[in-house]
Amino acid sequence: MVQEEENPDYLNDFLDYMITIQNKSKNTVKEYNYDLATFLKFIKMHFKLTDEKNIKNIKYKDVTIETLNRVKLEDLHAFLAYLTKNYNSKATTRSRKVSSLRVFFKYLTQKKLIAINPAQDLETPKIGKRLPKYLTLEDSKKLLYVASEEDTRNTKRNFAITTLFLNCGMRLSELVGINIKNIAFDECQMTVIGKGNKERTIYLNKACINAIEDYLKVRPKTNFANSDAEKALFLSERRQRISRRMVQQIIYDELRKAGLDSDKYSVHKLRHTAATLMYQYGQVDIRALQELLGHESISTTEIYTHVSNQQVRDAVEKNPLANL
Repeated sequence: MVQEEENPDYLNDFLDYMITIQNKSKNTVKEYNYDLATFLKFIKMHFKLTDEKNIKNIKYKDVTIETLNRVKLEDLHAFLAYLTKNYNSKATTRSRKVSSLRVFFKYLTQKKLIAINPAQDLETPKIGKRLPKYLTLEDSKKLLYVASEEDTRNTKRNFAITTLFLNCGMRLSELVGINIKNIAFDECQMTVIGKGNKERTIYLNKACINAIEDYLKVRPKTNFANSDAEKALFLSERRQRISRRMVQQIIYDELRKAGLDSDKYSVHKLRHTAATLMYQYGQVDIRALQELLGHESISTTEIYTHVSNQQVRDAVEKNPLANL
């Protein structure tokens, strides 16, 4: 939750702008609030405007625009260094803080609340690229088999959930937000609300259509907990829209039953799996994969263009000079 009562007015105005004009999600705005609140607390310490040594106890509502006009690039560097030294802040965490600072100070400059944007030349910390963890094709088949063979009244539901994750590469939030009316069975597609509240189309293959139709045959049709549940595709035992936590537990249990490392893999890793399998076996164009996954930047999608060690070995074996 955004703590408006603890924020200076200009910060609340910025957060409102992000929601109403920039159409940012509640989670994104919450992160902005947390990052910028931490920064304002640091500024009070850094500029010696408080005697409090514990940053968590510092109140920041009284940080004025005049104070922010004093901020220079060196102060932003000092903030990032403070996070690293005192909280072992990772490069990915600092990168998010940099993003928040850039957007915030750009807003203040455009609104002419400050004269110079100190974050204009603020660089993003370099992040070492790591290959995404994903299930192999055989492990994916094993997970689907376990989901289909469960002997519970929720087998059809859980199998449909697993099938959508592995075939469509959708996000957890997108899956729990699916409404029945958003599924066009004749056109084999559905619309979901993706990151940043953006609507996007997901195309459904035969496996997805069959799994959804089989589930709809056993899905409760009456006694819904509320009007939202009546619209939702996936329901809980209490006939409410299924929660993120419950979906995570379903996948965790299936991974364990399939003999796969449930600590290594997760719901989000199934998204990685779908993208990797489509790229490796389906020869999907990187631009098409970007559209399918709902990535704004092609650089985000490029992490799926990695190749396995076996592919590298095969490439060497296929060298025309290999048998000379």
